[in-house]
Amino acid sequence: MASLSNSAVAFTGTTASELLRSSKSGGVDGIPFRTLRKAPFSVKTRDLSVVAKARKVKKHEYPWPEDPDPNVKGGVLTHLSHFKPLKGKSKPVTLDFEKPLVALEKKIIDVRKMANETGLDFSDQIASLENKYQQALKDLYTHLTPIQRVNIARHPNRPTFLDHIFSITEKFVELHGDRAGYDDPAIVTGIGTIDGRRYMFIGHQKGRNTKENIMRNFGMPTPHGYRKALRMMYYADHHGFPIVTFIDTPGAFADLKSEELGQGEAIAHNLRTMFGLKVPIVSIVIGEGGSGGALAIGCANKLLMLENAVFYVASPEACAAILWKTAKAAPKAAEKLKITGPELCKLQVADGIIPEPLGGAHADPSWTSQQIKNAINEAMDELNKMDTEELLKHRMLKFRKIGGFQEGVPVDPIRKVNMKKKEEPVAGKTPVIELEYEVEKLKKQISKATESSSKPTELALNEMIEKLKKEIDLEYSAAVEAMGFKERLLNLRGECLKSNSQDHLMHPVLMDRIEKLSDEFNKGLPNAPNYTSLKYKLDMLKGFSKAKSNLEKKSKGEELKLDINKKLKEVMDQPEMKKKMQALKAEVQKSGASSAADLDDGTKQSISKLKKEIELELANVLKSMDLNVEIVRAKELIDQDLKAKVESLKEETNKKIENLMKSSDLKNTTKLLKLEVAKAGKTPDAALKNKIEALEQQIKQKLSAAISSSEIKEKHEELQAEIKALECDGGLNGSLKNDDLRETSSKYDESRVEINLGANRFT
Repeated sequence: MASLSNSAVAFTGTTASELLRSSKSGGVDGIPFRTLRKAPFSVKTRDLSVVAKARKVKKHEYPWPEDPDPNVKGGVLTHLSHFKPLKGKSKPVTLDFEKPLVALEKKIIDVRKMANETGLDFSDQIASLENKYQQALKDLYTHLTPIQRVNIARHPNRPTFLDHIFSITEKFVELHGDRAGYDDPAIVTGIGTIDGRRYMFIGHQKGRNTKENIMRNFGMPTPHGYRKALRMMYYADHHGFPIVTFIDTPGAFADLKSEELGQGEAIAHNLRTMFGLKVPIVSIVIGEGGSGGALAIGCANKLLMLENAVFYVASPEACAAILWKTAKAAPKAAEKLKITGPELCKLQVADGIIPEPLGGAHADPSWTSQQIKNAINEAMDELNKMDTEELLKHRMLKFRKIGGFQEGVPVDPIRKVNMKKKEEPVAGKTPVIELEYEVEKLKKQISKATESSSKPTELALNEMIEKLKKEIDLEYSAAVEAMGFKERLLNLRGECLKSNSQDHLMHPVLMDRIEKLSDEFNKGLPNAPNYTSLKYKLDMLKGFSKAKSNLEKKSKGEELKLDINKKLKEVMDQPEMKKKMQALKAEVQKSGASSAADLDDGTKQSISKLKKEIELELANVLKSMDLNVEIVRAKELIDQDLKAKVESLKEETNKKIENLMKSSDLKNTTKLLKLEVAKAGKTPDAALKNKIEALEQQIKQKLSAAISSSEIKEKHEELQAEIKALECDGGLNGSLKNDDLRETSSKYDESRVEINLGANRFT
């Protein structure tokens, strides 16, 4: 250290500022700086002195702490150096399933060594072994299992993010730091060009050996790494650079310090931001993509996967430890998780698969990188055609459709076979009180079904029938177990299944055993402890089944009625039929008749003829509905209806007469008449005969008066008028005549009343 307070060179008459202004590149006023540095000097004036001090310091000292990031050993600044090729060649690593190939490869090496040592020609044998090796390699890598693909994705020699970047880009500049004092080496970001187009590259970086893996934290980023990626995303969005992300991580680093620094918040912030970026985003899974650590830079318009890459929410080992309590079940978990490229493309999670060479990406890294480059160009050509709004919508819909399904769409039979069978909960018996309440509620709905639509009632009825069937099955099962038939029934069922599986007819002895067991069960069923509830449910099922049948018949009848009315309207709306109807109406009006009885015979015949034409036309139209039987029997139905009414009136009249005869007044008169008849004998004198006739006349008058004042007479008159109207319309076929009605009227006709007086009858 030199002190410049006492200088051997003095400048007088000038100020320090003038000296500095007049200095040249070589020194001050012609004196070289080298000379000035060697000799201590001082500039003295009367009012000013300049003193310079120098001290030795460390070569790379920075104004922040030596180790600002506790997660990175040695400090973040140690990773600012460029990615360099490895000094030595990577050691070959053979996976477990590749060991058969190693034996073939060893044979090829031995044969070549022998050929070199002996000088003999073994080219045919070597070619045969090489063909065999290539065929075995092809067979192995075209039928990989999911866990084998997981092992390839984790291969130590698999190309990393920076390996691919330096192969596919013409220029690449790495960008560092999250602008908060940290630079996570597990995530690398930078700007590069592919075919003259500028992109922002973001990716997980694993190490190529143990030293690099420790430095890169095995590709597991801390929150600083995700915040660095977020900063670069904002930068790319601002400048309009498309973003390409490379995913290769087992997951975000899950230590205590990362959680304290906001690992979840950093990932969530990235997820939210990526959906709003206005530039195209393409993500490529080059190794393994684990959980949210991969998704934090994977919310892209296109998600591409290398052929042997995997993308999962939990590693197969973690899934197996959770579900089967052992990591040894990882192969089974890998198969169930559907984490490979082909499976994820089927599920529409991934959008494409980038091929790899046989043996994996590490077998030919440059060829793999070229395939990645082609995939990036193809995807970007497609996305660059979209405007900003379409690009954002495309990205949103890609993730919205994941996990979507449609109800009612039939499942592919191949997938259905592999599906886990639904475990139905064991249903217990419904309490009788609850069942009775539901039954009463349904009965009320059925009673109201005539007033409203029956569809809701039919649905409720079907549900109740299905419920009762299940309840009855449970009751029968309980009865079988209580009666001690369970083991015998299971044995018999096993024998039946065995017999059916052999495609033979059931043996007669087995059929007899089934019948005997059935008879024995039916005989002992009334003694079962649950027989009362079983019988109640069976009766309910029978009643509701009958109600269902009636509702179905009713709905079918209503539909049929509507169809018939529609067809009848079509017949009546025919132009010819309308013309005939109008002509007939004009003829009736011209005749001046006030009722059907006043019409002349010609008009009646015209009406009857038109009616027959309408019936014939309607019958022809309805033949397509299979209703010809009902149409043909229409007249018979009318006659049967009238006959039923006449018979009902006869019965009502007889009951009325019997009730009147039982009255005290008529009863006494009848007894008196019987005594007088008994006194008179076979040859009564004139006085007794007159007395008997007087008593008979008295009874007849009382009966006639009682019947005439009742409703029977009104019903009789209404029925007589209906018969006359049908006779006028030609509706009767002659089987019902007025004599039947006259016979009914004679019951209360004064001159036709019959009185049975034991052995004698007086009329």
